[in-house]
Amino acid sequence: MSRMSKGKCPVCGGKCKSGKTTFTADFGSGVMVVRQVPATVCTQCGEDWIKDDIAERLEAMVGQARKSGRQVEVSDFDKKAG
Repeated sequence: MSRMSKGKCPVCGGKCKSGKTTFTADFGSGVMVVRQVPATVCTQCGEDWIKDDIAERLEAMVGQARKSGRQVEVSDFDKKAG
């Protein structure tokens, strides 16, 4: 992943701002979808970047989903990771 310089998208050159994204993970035995994940989002192309601390929390959520044995799990980030 390229680094953003001064809020400029490394993909298209558009403007990046704080926003929300949807994260999906396919872990073999199931799929997890997490909505409303804090991210930096390009206003032009829609590319998004998730900070390391948020990614760590998402990894923990995926680990819990994997252990649950469910094939599909959909969560809102703020409610689940709060």
